[in-house]
Amino acid sequence: MNTCNFEGLTGRVVTPDDPFYQELRQVYNRAVNKFPLAIVFCQNEADVSNAVLWSRSHCVSLRIRSGGHNYEGYSTGNDILDIDLSEFNQIAINEALSLVTVQGGVTNKQVYETVSALGYPFPGGTCPTVGVSGYALGGGWGLSCRYLGLGCDNLVQLRLVNYEGVVLTASDTENPDLYWALRGGGGGNFGVVTSMTFRLPPKVSNVTLIDIRYSNADREKQSLFIQTWQDWLMDADIRVTLVSRIFNSQEEGLGIIARGIFYGPPEAALGIVKPLLELGGVRYSLRSLTFLEAVTIIGEFYPPYESFQSASRFVLRDFSECETCQLAGLIAERPRGSVYTALSFYALGGRVSETASNETAFFYRNAHYITWLNTVFESCKCENSDWINERFCYLKSVTEGSYVNFPYGLLPCYLKEYYRSNACRLKKVKKRYDPYNVFSFPQGILKKPPCL
Repeated sequence: MNTCNFEGLTGRVVTPDDPFYQELRQVYNRAVNKFPLAIVFCQNEADVSNAVLWSRSHCVSLRIRSGGHNYEGYSTGNDILDIDLSEFNQIAINEALSLVTVQGGVTNKQVYETVSALGYPFPGGTCPTVGVSGYALGGGWGLSCRYLGLGCDNLVQLRLVNYEGVVLTASDTENPDLYWALRGGGGGNFGVVTSMTFRLPPKVSNVTLIDIRYSNADREKQSLFIQTWQDWLMDADIRVTLVSRIFNSQEEGLGIIARGIFYGPPEAALGIVKPLLELGGVRYSLRSLTFLEAVTIIGEFYPPYESFQSASRFVLRDFSECETCQLAGLIAERPRGSVYTALSFYALGGRVSETASNETAFFYRNAHYITWLNTVFESCKCENSDWINERFCYLKSVTEGSYVNFPYGLLPCYLKEYYRSNACRLKKVKKRYDPYNVFSFPQGILKKPPCL
């Protein structure tokens, strides 16, 4: 590891000679096997500005963590400066204007707990530890999106530290081109987002938590479920958003699960999800809970840590019966070392499709849903990576594009896959607001090495 003089950095700076760094090193190593030169835990915008200027003056590349994670580990790296915003995490609510402002390190769990205390839901993500900033910058799929829109659709203003260490505001009236790009253009491309202001949705008393399960679901039933799912979603009530998956578990074998939120009572939810309950052998529950109770239960599905490989795609058409059988077959055999494989389906439509594809940087407004192929493994990482890569070829042949928040490192033309026709405009915004490509990573909008 390189050595460097860290004078000039402010905030809480963790360097290799700090005992806490050794603890973090174990986490980084376990997760993505990458080790930063130093980690600066910023407490305010001045700390962020100093970190950006320090990285440029010392010719050290930087990465940005809003406190959560990135599937390909792009929020960290070897011998880089990691700007960590997890301790920059205050939340302010303005009920008179129906706005909530979150600092750059706020997580889904934190914002849910804060707004729910006053009776509000929030169009956030499913995993409690994910940073709201990274979530929304990539578009922001969540279990309220069909009813409340994507996370980025509810963004009204952002503050960002740019490549010169200067704080910019992005909104409809200030730097509108940057505002456009930050709503779906992905995290880490244009600067360090230090705060985001969202519209608050109307208050709700209770929602319905939906949980549908099929145990011992063979390949034929899994294929039939995919057919049923796509037919159901075509006309589903916009108040319901589900994520469903077919899986192959070491503990449970083949199965099916669907979970989500309905903004209404259980008796209405039952009529809406009825087509998903008719395959035989179903177990389901429809519980009236507070919004916080519902998202907390869903969040408990995510373990504190797991090793996985994955790839995502958007589905823009119905699959044929033959194709659903092929899709179910993708997970029929787990690779060596894997304890769980799955093909998941994240519902879109509803309010998501009411915005034009070029109105924000998030392009795939007309997609029916996102599909996500993954394997969770305890050993044999290379074999699990190969398993994803081999199956991705078929998945790509029947789908279009990939979700930038579920990145796949081996996409050959990732800009086209993530952004389609919005990629050209994103490049122009990038060159205007970060002309030296200070904010770069392997799948950044500009590929050339940073010119510090």
